[in-house]
Amino acid sequence: MVSSCGLPRVGPNKKEIYEGSVQRSGDAFVVSVNDRVTRATSVVPSLGFSASFQNAGEIGSDTIRPGDTLGLTIWENVDDGLLAGETSNSTLLEEVQVDGAGFIFVPYAGRIRAADNSPEAIRRTITRKLEEQTPDPQVQVRRLAGDGATVSLVGAIGGQGVYPIERPTRTLSAMLARAGGIAIEPEIAQITVIRGNQKGKIWFQDLYNDPRMDIALRGGDRILVEQDTRSFTALGATGAQSRVIFESQTLSAVEALAQVGGLVSTSSDPTGVFIFRNEPAELANRVLGRNDLVGAQRFVYVLDLTRPNGMFQARDFVIRDEDTVYVTEAPFTQWSKAIAAVTGSLTAVGSLGTTATTLGVGAASGG
Repeated sequence: MVSSCGLPRVGPNKKEIYEGSVQRSGDAFVVSVNDRVTRATSVVPSLGFSASFQNAGEIGSDTIRPGDTLGLTIWENVDDGLLAGETSNSTLLEEVQVDGAGFIFVPYAGRIRAADNSPEAIRRTITRKLEEQTPDPQVQVRRLAGDGATVSLVGAIGGQGVYPIERPTRTLSAMLARAGGIAIEPEIAQITVIRGNQKGKIWFQDLYNDPRMDIALRGGDRILVEQDTRSFTALGATGAQSRVIFESQTLSAVEALAQVGGLVSTSSDPTGVFIFRNEPAELANRVLGRNDLVGAQRFVYVLDLTRPNGMFQARDFVIRDEDTVYVTEAPFTQWSKAIAAVTGSLTAVGSLGTTATTLGVGAASGG
């Protein structure tokens, strides 16, 4: 009677999961985890910048770009000069912007190419053109703040915005610091740099672990700081059943169970910890020791924490994005539910019998 009613439970039991294997009536490969399987499946997503990002040298902080603003001061060695006023022999041009074609205009010197030159090179050009018209001109060129070489920073950053590439902020780590640093946990922070049609992504910690990842910036770079979006789903007899975000770059089965409160001492079966996953063909063939599988394959990995090395294998088995971690209930739990169901039913029947007897006695007394 109890079996026909169907007792409540958190999901399939071990027998039902094994029934879904390819050896029986299903289409999934059920694999017991051992040291060889752990090594074959220990695949961690690799992040990093390509050679084109790493080999790009730092741009000169004094290199002028279209959109930059220059400050010019010109001294003439005569009282009545070309540019100076009546009471001064110097001329101050506070803001001269480099146009989109990379040129500036200076009176009596004409249109001068400024882009891709340094302030010193521009000074020499202006001096050479003015000395044909006024004796021994002295020229000073300063690079002011401008919007020529800038990068944009968005996401989980202290201060989102557009920042100029200056002498102290020519590398990725320096620019992040200039924008107030990241606003999320460093362990799960990812940095994406988009340059034209190229894109590179790294872990934030790699900026300091690997100096090659601290790339030089270019004008127009877009930098995105975001949290790691990988997750796994925990179901069954665990402390919590939910979708869980990764809290570190790598996550083991033991750490995944710990994130959801571990096993439930009153109902979990430590011999039935399952990881459901779609494996690409390359990894599937490696795990099974074959080479004929094509396309993604359904895998069910089985962990038995009660074995002598079970905890070590669970500690070394790597959880990946979109995995489902499922813990079965212990057989005793189903037995307890069955006893409770039977006891509850008999108790209810006894209560009804007692009630009927009481009502009968009461009616007889009243008669």
